[in-house]
Amino acid sequence: MLPPIARRFVAGESPATAMDHARRLNDDGIGAILNLLGEHYDTRPPADADTDAYCQLLGELGDSDLDACISVKPSQLGLDIHSGIFRENLERIVEAAAAANAFVWMDMEDHTTTDATLEAFVAQAETYPRMGLCLQANLKRTAADIERLADVPGKIRLVKGAYDEPPEIAYTDKPRVNEAYREYLELAFQEFDRGVAVGSHDPEMIAHAADLHAEYGTPYEVQMLMGVREDAQRELAAEGVTVYQYAPYGDRWLSYFYRRLMERKENALFALRAILTG
Repeated sequence: MLPPIARRFVAGESPATAMDHARRLNDDGIGAILNLLGEHYDTRPPADADTDAYCQLLGELGDSDLDACISVKPSQLGLDIHSGIFRENLERIVEAAAAANAFVWMDMEDHTTTDATLEAFVAQAETYPRMGLCLQANLKRTAADIERLADVPGKIRLVKGAYDEPPEIAYTDKPRVNEAYREYLELAFQEFDRGVAVGSHDPEMIAHAADLHAEYGTPYEVQMLMGVREDAQRELAAEGVTVYQYAPYGDRWLSYFYRRLMERKENALFALRAILTG
């Protein structure tokens, strides 16, 4: 049984509860991005088990009428063990997604995994374009990555970045990260005429995306976390903006909260604000 704080941010412990949550979101005009909790495995069995679970979930989504997709973490699929295991499990998920005609998002983790994640995405998206990759605005390399991916099928999701990265490779000052986000978002709207996902709860960035859409005509969607600014999610959807909610589920919710809070002190403050203000 999930405690109240977990129920705010986690869509239950089972695929059934996650799909029920997705249906409620759909009733409000919001799509769902379902993420099975789990990451940083150092042995193969849990990575394979989560891959099996995603494949089963994709089959169930394919048999439903839900507006829902999945998002996977590379370390959840075995990247910390061996890149070959990660690629093998990702390929299995993409094959299941193709059978279900479902969309697959790939999350981005810390900078040590960026190259392996990007290369795996490129390899899979060339054969199955219904995929998207997360890029982080705090990394100084992101402009080059956007330009590299411009000719690769699929979408990108731009987020500010939650990991505490070294200053040699990342912007660590919040105003500079915001500036980079605005710059990279415009570059993405210029380069990705097939669509951009705005992964942000920041009203200024969401308004900036609307302005960029008006200027460039690029399709876009806004993606927010479950439990954070949900009133704003419904309001945007009612205004005709495409909105997706990132909704984690599963029984590893305690480690999920712990990791998020330990990664950066800002995450703890962000979660507290979300609980207090909605």
